[in-house]
Amino acid sequence: MINLIAEEILNILPANIKNLVSNAKGDGYIQEIRIKSDKPLILIYDREESITDYIVTSVDIRNIMSKMMNYSLYAYDEEIRQGYITIKGGHRVGLCGSCILEGEKIKTINNISSLNIRVSKQVIGCSDKLIPYLINNGEIENTIIISPPKCGKTTMIRDMARNLSENFKVCIIDERSEIGGLSLGKSSLDLGIRTDILDNCPKAQGIMMAIRSMSPDIIICDEIGTFKDMESILTAICCGIKIITTIHGKDENDLFERPVFKDILKNNAFKKGIILKGHEVGQVSYIYDFDSNKKTWEG
Repeated sequence: MINLIAEEILNILPANIKNLVSNAKGDGYIQEIRIKSDKPLILIYDREESITDYIVTSVDIRNIMSKMMNYSLYAYDEEIRQGYITIKGGHRVGLCGSCILEGEKIKTINNISSLNIRVSKQVIGCSDKLIPYLINNGEIENTIIISPPKCGKTTMIRDMARNLSENFKVCIIDERSEIGGLSLGKSSLDLGIRTDILDNCPKAQGIMMAIRSMSPDIIICDEIGTFKDMESILTAICCGIKIITTIHGKDENDLFERPVFKDILKNNAFKKGIILKGHEVGQVSYIYDFDSNKKTWEG
């Protein structure tokens, strides 16, 4: 099959790479385009990896960087410092090169040698079948989505935001610009009419900012894992705000085995766990109920 690659991605690629990607044929759709100076261009599909014959040059990488930043380095300085740039459409481009330090902090990244373009896909409706299982007496229950990488956690919570914003005020804390895919303050994704986004904002700080200023019914964030994250989540719950979030893991036992989740579990913060499986977005293994400690629905 010929891949249909988003125009936003094709627009930043040099002509030779653009033609190769546009006409690539593989098993499934392209998920990543891995670009490394003096190495073969690699395409990652749903179920396979394709190492092409094309050798990437440093000029290719410089051209891509210039197009991504619209020839304005300053506008993207903060993103570069964190190792990525988000382009229109919510596609995130990871960067590797020489880190310039200022004290113990990274000031910027120079001499970019590798790029990883992660293709963002919005799957409208992938959360439809789950929402009824997460609502109790008209309110969403605090929910955590658990799955290995590349199983669609972010895609799922993005669609949940769209779905839930029909009836609730939603605030997304988007630490790595993955959920909302903002580029220069704008998103081309459908996140619903009542959804606000705090972009490029640390989760713990963003949750507290949302509580103070946006009065959301639901806060959505991705990949929690620090004690500060847990503190802010408990604060939000004490304020009557519902939480939907994700972690990397195999199943609910990963929460029980991690010390960082001790207070969350002790306080019965999460009511439902959604365990994803496979590499198809929205493929749910089961829903776990933390109050009864059992599965309540299996996909």
